[in-house]
Amino acid sequence: MIRIGPAGWSYKDWEGIVYPALKPTGFHEATYLAQHFDTIEINSTFYRPPEPGIAKNWVRKVSANSRFRFTAKLWRGFTHERNATADDERQFKGGIDPLVEAGRLGALLLQFPWLYRNDLENRAYLFDLQRRFRDYPLVLEVRHASWNQEAIFDMLAELGIGLCNIDQPLFAKSIKPSAHAASAVGYMRLHGRNYTNWFAQNEQTGDRYNYLYSLDELEPWVERARIVSKRARDTYVVTNNHFLGKAVVNAFELVSFLSERPVQAPDQLVQHYPVLKQISAQKTAHETR
Repeated sequence: MIRIGPAGWSYKDWEGIVYPALKPTGFHEATYLAQHFDTIEINSTFYRPPEPGIAKNWVRKVSANSRFRFTAKLWRGFTHERNATADDERQFKGGIDPLVEAGRLGALLLQFPWLYRNDLENRAYLFDLQRRFRDYPLVLEVRHASWNQEAIFDMLAELGIGLCNIDQPLFAKSIKPSAHAASAVGYMRLHGRNYTNWFAQNEQTGDRYNYLYSLDELEPWVERARIVSKRARDTYVVTNNHFLGKAVVNAFELVSFLSERPVQAPDQLVQHYPVLKQISAQKTAHETR
């Protein structure tokens, strides 16, 4: 099973592009996306531990798609700030457990920053995180090339932690694209290739993720997804280049490539990104008449 979808769903700049300008009564973004995709990566859990009631509501919103699984980022207090307490741990687990109980959590992403390098201290910290969250399907995202070692892949396999294969701007010590599967969960994240704004201090505008992959750039990731899926039970391909809905555009293209069939993208998205006409079901139907 390869599940494809965007990272997050609550972006103001998606209004009228990804989502219709005039929303029907009861509209919810996750429900809308779950009509087209089989996963969404939850971003909000990185910024604050979720509330159990909110997680239960997320489950209800995607109930129509039996294949759908969320993935979620671990709170940054564990990964970036490293100041999370035992109370924080209980709160985070309590907030995420409704997804687990409903069978809707595909992976918990341990996302570390570029400065998190492969050394004794950081490996020890990873061992501790695995101990604390071993009851969840864990995936590690690291961005520094020092982690690209067979010994690390073996270590992750022993710990039962999947490895996130990423696409990112490549600087001197950036980890390069790969197709590794260290556990039963395969994972890929496409961040875009915006070299100019990758290390910009102000990320509020989303400029860091302002990048639309071309079809040629996506093609190698289609092959990597197929390779990973042969080694993992479940594979997740997440597009994180969310600026102005570009993640959704590329997610539709990946779905079309991997399924080898046209997709039914929303009209307003096709109008904003005419490149989708190449893979749209609407175009195919028109051409066959």
